[in-house]
Amino acid sequence: MEIRRIGPEIRRLNNLLKRETEKSAARAGLDGLTGLHGWVIGFIARQEGPVFQRDLEERFSVRRSTMSNILSLMEKNGLITRAPSKKDGRAKQITLTPRAVAIDRFVRQDIERLEAVITKNISEEELKCFFSTIDKIKNNLEVQDD
Repeated sequence: MEIRRIGPEIRRLNNLLKRETEKSAARAGLDGLTGLHGWVIGFIARQEGPVFQRDLEERFSVRRSTMSNILSLMEKNGLITRAPSKKDGRAKQITLTPRAVAIDRFVRQDIERLEAVITKNISEEELKCFFSTIDKIKNNLEVQDD
């Protein structure tokens, strides 16, 4: 009997979600748009004030070098611009291009569709338990960093 482990299950789930979002983007003619690019666009679009790389690093729990590579590709693909901050010239403010704003509209609709698919036949109580468990797992891992 195979012992199920949390790490590999999360990895499999992540792979399935990634594959589905990339298929959906391809169907919409957005080849090359990764799921993470969509999430980054969505995060930036919903912020009230300026967004900087460190905000994205914190939100997505990635290292500086990883986010730098992501943003460089997004800039190359015409999704964002980076300009020096008015308050701190060392920090670059990240802004969505008109193309990214249009993509955000598509992504928001697709997220709603995907959420409906992945929560089908799952009760509110089960979702509450799932999120509680996920929060505990994240906390356990964050404590490890100290």
